Amino acid sequence: MADFSVLDYFFWLLLIIAFVMEAWALIDSLTVPQGAYAAASKLSKKLWMIITIVAAVVGGAYAAAPAALGAHPIGLLLGILPVAAFIAAAVYLADVRPAVAPFRKRGGGRGNTNMGPYGPW
Repeated sequence: MADFSVLDYFFWLLLIIAFVMEAWALIDSLTVPQGAYAAASKLSKKLWMIITIVAAVVGGAYAAAPAALGAHPIGLLLGILPVAAFIAAAVYLADVRPAVAPFRKRGGGRGNTNMGPYGPW
């Protein structure tokens, strides 16, 4: 393994945080019902799944590269692929996730019937 400085570990931590965010976006995209995307006027579930899968795979590969290959994290972090993967996950989490949130099933599938116009009562 390469001789890493404290700054290298900091940038490696940034790569790991980016991967966690990309994995979160992937898991969230898998749990949203398919009709929610169309109801929110967003791209289809299939397309968002493909985008988030690619982002998570790229993010995971770049987060593991310093340990596996001994590459310096700053060089990896400044590449176009990890930046694009992070942006894709950020767009999903900041734009799509809030838009499809009202269409998610609530109450764990119990069918909460005590719903008023502004929420449960």
